[in-house]
Amino acid sequence: MILNHKAAIEYIVESAQDERITSHEICSIHALLSENLLGDPAASGRVRNIAVEIGGSTYVPLENPQVLRECFDLFVEKVNEIDDPFEQSLFSIVHLSYLQAFEDVNKRTARLVANVPLVRENLRPLSFTDVDQGAYVKSLLVVYEKTDISLIRDLYLWAYHRSSQRYTAIQQAMGEPNLLKLRYRTAIQEIVRSIILEKVPGERVVKEIRNLVQSHNIPEAEREDVFNLVENEFINLHDGNVARFKVRPSEFEAWKLLQ
Repeated sequence: MILNHKAAIEYIVESAQDERITSHEICSIHALLSENLLGDPAASGRVRNIAVEIGGSTYVPLENPQVLRECFDLFVEKVNEIDDPFEQSLFSIVHLSYLQAFEDVNKRTARLVANVPLVRENLRPLSFTDVDQGAYVKSLLVVYEKTDISLIRDLYLWAYHRSSQRYTAIQQAMGEPNLLKLRYRTAIQEIVRSIILEKVPGERVVKEIRNLVQSHNIPEAEREDVFNLVENEFINLHDGNVARFKVRPSEFEAWKLLQ
């Protein structure tokens, strides 16, 4: 479940330049969140064609697949007509939770889709980590039973203020991230890993870094900066951080003997 959340969040960040929230994006987020968690693998990322129930509630979600699909598409149309990212976010939580568009993992999908407009506007992300589970369930039950959004709205506001405070504290503790390093994170990891596993000796490391930077099709204007980032990774490399590059301690030691 944790790995699925990581993959879904990365997908949202990578799609941040898209102007619209699409049905494909929502289904993709569900597919990533539900990977290996559903009885029917084909149901992952697919609007359901079976009936579902809500535990502890008399609310019965739509059962007709055609009507459900029409309502899902209507949700996508309406959410894109909203200009305010916070309204888009709350709208997503309320309606995706109420619609129950998928066989399972609906609430998780709704919470992550709610972050899409926030990420796109470079706003702090929303987390329900500190929210009491009972309060969260009760607020959704009120939506299901009475179509009343007042509780989920208030909970949303509390959760966003809380997660903003946590995010600010973490940001201040960590400092500003290197955006170039974030952009080429995968390439940098692959270059470091390749040099270690190929047991490139010390005198050839610099040349090999340059060759590998070129092979990753990094724009010429940024190659020197990426080279410096990779070189800095090697300068600060030790037994305690090689796991970041998916390198075993024994593999790192074998490479170190050649330096």
